[in-house]
Amino acid sequence: MALKMASGTLTCRSVSTDMRRLLLVCLLFAALPAHAQNAAPKSPAELIGVQDPPKVVPRVLDQATPENTRLVISLGRQRATLLVGDEAAIDTPVSTGKRRAPTPPGQFAVAEKLIEQSSNLHGDFVDAGGVIVRSGVSTRIDAAPSGTTFRPVPVRYFLRLNAEGMALYAGRLPGYPAADTAVRLPADIAPLIYQRVKPGTLVTIDE
Repeated sequence: MALKMASGTLTCRSVSTDMRRLLLVCLLFAALPAHAQNAAPKSPAELIGVQDPPKVVPRVLDQATPENTRLVISLGRQRATLLVGDEAAIDTPVSTGKRRAPTPPGQFAVAEKLIEQSSNLHGDFVDAGGVIVRSGVSTRIDAAPSGTTFRPVPVRYFLRLNAEGMALYAGRLPGYPAADTAVRLPADIAPLIYQRVKPGTLVTIDE
């Protein structure tokens, strides 16, 4: 193959690797529809994958008691499953720990149940007028935006897994890992799980 240029003919062999890459990018861009070439770049929020909604199986959920359930959490899928035997009663999206404070995989057990848990770790950043600027933050991993202060907010349906504060609770699910080692559950699903586990319930966290 030869490339026609003003000074004559230039073979591909004499074109540098970088030049060939640039030519390929130009050809690919030219092949795009005009509306795609002129489209504005997407915001980070638009690039977040939408999680599948929770799935509840009433027949299995009716059989679920604190005596016969266990929880399995997948970090890769960002899902939690409440199981009765090998049957799923609830399959729900979650938000696990972000990169700076990841949720560790392993075998755990519910150590404590609290309908509401207050601490100086979880809350919102608010401005001088008390308006929420960022919600669902942790003072261990989130930096306060300029001009804001931290306001503690209790978390609900709190299931403690260890002494270091790792837990499951109802919280904000942005569609990606955003918690502080914890596992956030949807607000409408958290009470269904809370009612059907007890101290000692097995919780398995997989990669």
